[in-house]
Parts: sequence; C-alpha cells; structure tokens
Amino acid sequence: MSYASLLVYVNADHVSTNLVAVAAAVADKFFARLIGLSALAVLPPFVAEGVVVVDNATEFDIAKMKAKLESAGNKFRSAAGSGREVEWRSAIEFPTKAVIDGARCADLIVIQKGKSDDIYRTLDPGAAILGTGRPLLVVPAAARSLTAEHVFVAWKDTREARRAVQDALPFLREAGRTTVIEVCENDRMDAARHAVNDVASYLARHGIKAEARVEIRAHGSGADQIIGLAEDEGGDLLVAGAYGHNRLNEWVFGGMTRDLLTSSPICCLMSH
Repeated sequence: MSYASLLVYVNADHVSTNLVAVAAAVADKFFARLIGLSALAVLPPFVAEGVVVVDNATEFDIAKMKAKLESAGNKFRSAAGSGREVEWRSAIEFPTKAVIDGARCADLIVIQKGKSDDIYRTLDPGAAILGTGRPLLVVPAAARSLTAEHVFVAWKDTREARRAVQDALPFLREAGRTTVIEVCENDRMDAARHAVNDVASYLARHGIKAEARVEIRAHGSGADQIIGLAEDEGGDLLVAGAYGHNRLNEWVFGGMTRDLLTSSPICCLMSH
C-alpha cells in the first residue's frame, strides 16, 4: 500500500503556500499525483414573510467567485512548482461537501489546521475527517515541510486507532523511527503495555521497527502529554484515530481528537 493520489484543500480567500509546499513534498515522497481543490458556496437568498427580499446568487457574484477560484488555482500551481503531476479542481459548492466528494479520487487528504468560521467559504476539518472515509493529514499553519522521520502513534485500543495505523503504513515504512505510545491511568498499565506491544509486533510484520511505550497520565490532557513527548524527541508526525459523532447537527469530538485538531504544533494524520 502507498499513496498514489493526494488531495489538498486550498482556501480560496487565503491560499497557504506553506500548506501546498507540505502537500507537494508528501506527493514527491510517495511519487503521487497532487490534486488541489477549492470551493465557494453561494449564499442563500434572504427571505422575509415568504418573499425573497435579497437574492444573493447574482450572475455577477458567481462570476466573481469563479474568478477567485481561478486565481487560487494559479497560486496553487505556482506554489506546487514544476516537475510533478498536478491537477486543479474547483467548484461552486460548500467547501466541506466538495472535499468529501473529492475524496473518492485520493488516498490521502491534506488540510490546514484551523476552525471553520464560514461554511460557505471554508472547510470544516472535523466534518471532513468524519465524512471523507480517507485519512486526513492536518498541517499547522506554520509548518513548511514534513519529513515524517520520527512518527508517534497515539494509541487507544479502538476501531479508529486501528484504522489510523493501517492508513499511516506508507509513512511508517519510510520513517527512521516509530513510537507507539499510549497514555493511560495507572490501573490500566498492564493492558496498555499488552496493546502497544501487539501494535509493534503487527508493524514488525510489515517491516517496520517500532518502539512500544506506555506513559501514566499526568495532569492535563493526554493529547498535550503526547505532543510534549513528541516535541522533546523530535517527532514530526502524530498518527491518531479521530473520535466523534453528530449530535443535533453539530460534530461532537473526543478530547484527544479536539485537542489535536486545535492545539497540535505537529502535523497529524487522523482517521475515523
């Protein structure tokens, strides 16, 4: 298994050259096709007492949106550079839906870390993680490269974590060092050791040498503890399962998932 095709979401209002550079580097690492995607959605008409007062979807507005998407495509191509297989896609559509639909053509989705403050113009990272059926590489805004030389696997014995390990195999095969770590309460140490040793043995069958570790949970969140350990030891990629569900039309995430999405200064590969 490898990544043959990568899709990177490009914010049409703020094209991140850092994000495109990271995506291009990952594409080069795996000799993969790089697809850039951006989308903007039309605002709904304003209706008062059953009468359309303002129809925002004028031809002029749509033309401006298409021009902005074209400009984003040009910036994407420039940032991606030459010497690799690149494709640009754009749509008048909700960005999150466009990414979920576009996931069918990619093995890995690359997005920038951040919150969605406008569903018509920006991607909702959480909804994308839970809706694409693909692993997502979440890249901090300041990141300019990703070597994935030392990969930390944040283990929890769940379906999502097992999926994440499977999805991360291409990175793990290329890594110089892999650490499988679980942070747990003191009374779960034995069970956690058994689990991470199993994961390390599984990876060994794939030719990946991995260190199995268990840490007692300290004060604060488990995510912060793992991030701190990764930073101290030169980890530059975190692999984790993404835990969440939809409740009353809002995505509700587990603490680890939420903290990694909002706080991690390290690139994270997350799978649901």
